[in-house]
Amino acid sequence: MTAQVVVGTDGSAHGEGAVAWAADDAVRRGCALRIVYVCEPWTYDIPLQTPPGFRDSVAEHCRGVLESAVAVVRGRTPHLEVESVLREGRVTEILRREAEGAEQIVVGSRGLGGFTGLLLGSVSLSLAGHVAAPIVIVRGAWEPARGQVVVGFDGSAHSTAALGYAFAEAVRRGARLRAIHAWQVPVMGPGAIAYAPLVEDIFAGARSIAAGALTPWRERYPLVEVEQTVVCRHPAAAICEASAAADLVVVGTRGMGRFGSALLGSISHGVLHHAHCPVAVVGS
Repeated sequence: MTAQVVVGTDGSAHGEGAVAWAADDAVRRGCALRIVYVCEPWTYDIPLQTPPGFRDSVAEHCRGVLESAVAVVRGRTPHLEVESVLREGRVTEILRREAEGAEQIVVGSRGLGGFTGLLLGSVSLSLAGHVAAPIVIVRGAWEPARGQVVVGFDGSAHSTAALGYAFAEAVRRGARLRAIHAWQVPVMGPGAIAYAPLVEDIFAGARSIAAGALTPWRERYPLVEVEQTVVCRHPAAAICEASAAADLVVVGTRGMGRFGSALLGSISHGVLHHAHCPVAVVGS
């Protein structure tokens, strides 16, 4: 079976942006591209209330969305192998099935109809952590290329997958990699100045954790230029700030401590809401 990058679209500008991004990604990976449009059940589509010609009109609209998406790909990557498919059902259910066996699945940050609120609503949350393939949410101005990939990690086993993905992506793009390990000062009471040595110890420990987590990946990918950033700051804020100079941000779906529950917790939510470039969510 030919490896595929799957992209969900709905005909909106954000959907077409996701298609364009996915086409470039498929070329980098040497994969085919599969474009999926999901036609969800409509409230008025019942025997006694459906207007004459309604179903034909919907079918024509769906075909038009797919044709437009294919045209975007042809204009961008004319030699890429492309397949477009129309599915009926619930968006999240269909995309979960489509993600099975895919190299990666790509969606836009906004949409129409069933894709309304795709980034911040139920669809993206339903996909995140429930599919094995990496998920890329395309948002922000991602052109022209800036030559940098950003990854957030906490040294846990769960962030290993995010690091592996980020290093491989840096190789595909010929890009630099900025690896961010952010930590926060513990809550302290009166007389906190006495805790200065403790804070210094925590900072030193964070640097050690970061270096240890990156060492095997540096050895595996010796040609990747890596910038290790260890900062005392909220992780989401640090990652989002770095995203302004990046082509892609990578986060994991699990973690520990202040980075815990990244995708489904506050940190990943913050990144998805405020990142300036596409965000890849990688499961462990």
